[in-house]
Amino acid sequence: MIQDVIHKSIVSNIDAVNDWFKQKGNQLKFPIYSSYDIRDSGYKVAPVDANIYPAGFNNICQIDYEGAVQIFKRYMDKKYPGVNHIALLAEEHTKNPYYWDNISKILGIIKGADKKACVGWAKDMTEDFVAENSIGEEIVVHPIKRQGNKITMHGHQVDFIVSNNDFSVSYDGYFKGAEVIVDPFYELGWFRRRKHDFFRHYNTLVEEFCKVIDLDPWLMSVETSLFENFDLNDQETLHRLAHEVDVLLKKQKEKFIQYDRSEDPFVIIKNNSGTYGLAVLTVNSAEEVLAFNNKARKKMKATKGGGGVNQVVIQEGIPTRLISEEETAEPALYMIGDELAGGFLRAHKQKGPNESLNSPGAIYKRLCVSDLKINVEGYPLENVYGWLAKLGVLAIGKEIDQFSL
Repeated sequence: MIQDVIHKSIVSNIDAVNDWFKQKGNQLKFPIYSSYDIRDSGYKVAPVDANIYPAGFNNICQIDYEGAVQIFKRYMDKKYPGVNHIALLAEEHTKNPYYWDNISKILGIIKGADKKACVGWAKDMTEDFVAENSIGEEIVVHPIKRQGNKITMHGHQVDFIVSNNDFSVSYDGYFKGAEVIVDPFYELGWFRRRKHDFFRHYNTLVEEFCKVIDLDPWLMSVETSLFENFDLNDQETLHRLAHEVDVLLKKQKEKFIQYDRSEDPFVIIKNNSGTYGLAVLTVNSAEEVLAFNNKARKKMKATKGGGGVNQVVIQEGIPTRLISEEETAEPALYMIGDELAGGFLRAHKQKGPNESLNSPGAIYKRLCVSDLKINVEGYPLENVYGWLAKLGVLAIGKEIDQFSL
């Protein structure tokens, strides 16, 4: 399996890759946290999504969770040593108890780092809202208000916000010019951020990284192209899209021949912004694009907030070889700043290896990155997945630099 080859190359060059990562990181800013969905096909392994406002902290293993508290404390002590009171900005769209499990865990990390914290919504509310997680614990959500250039919560000024809201719509009215630090930056929200930027930076970093470990960057990259003026009701758009899909499938086939792969390639078409696994299609040929049915068209219109899709990325498909108790699975890795903080396996009984697993019905299983602190050489999967997450956070750092934040 290719992850063994990558693992051995990293271990053999561990001092060089650590120096390279440090040198790159010294030039960049990182968000307070981020997460990466990774696909491991056995012949290549790469992240296929990167989230700057991740939910899912309730799914990381307990040992990782305890370590995350210390990593968070280091991050805050280094970047924001004077901050003691933190407002955690939550999503407004959901009463999903598992999302509130995630909020409970983030609160636990913040408080475990000796900070005071409470949860808020940046919306017009006359009174507090009480949410409930999956074990019946209540989380009080306070209204966050702007008064002049100050942000307040229940009458007190807020100086620091940790956002778990992905800003699918702009919050300029709340935060632009306000006397408050928001981390991750609200300017990185999906109202502005685009996936093709992340993958462009990521693939460039992989080329550099693979020079250090002397491997073909194709083994860790994910080819991704931008497709603009997306309109499934327009025949010219469909023909342009079909052509681009065909070009990528042929490029994949050439690499499959080089690596003696017998399977057929496939392509993922997905919204260039947004999350929740919405507006994602798997296609196997250009002909499939030209024959899109109503179900496919409806799926590509689904977005958080209903804003529609006008740009997509066309991405090489990476199947997952991972099976957990007869369920298709993929790893997700979490970072706090530039440090690995946790992970889990996302598994789905109703989905196949070529499909998105980030959909209703997914369940979550143990994958602990803390094992790497015991013995890097003995945990090849965690090591490879961990380095992909580190490359991912460097790519996000490049996005931040691109936006001059």
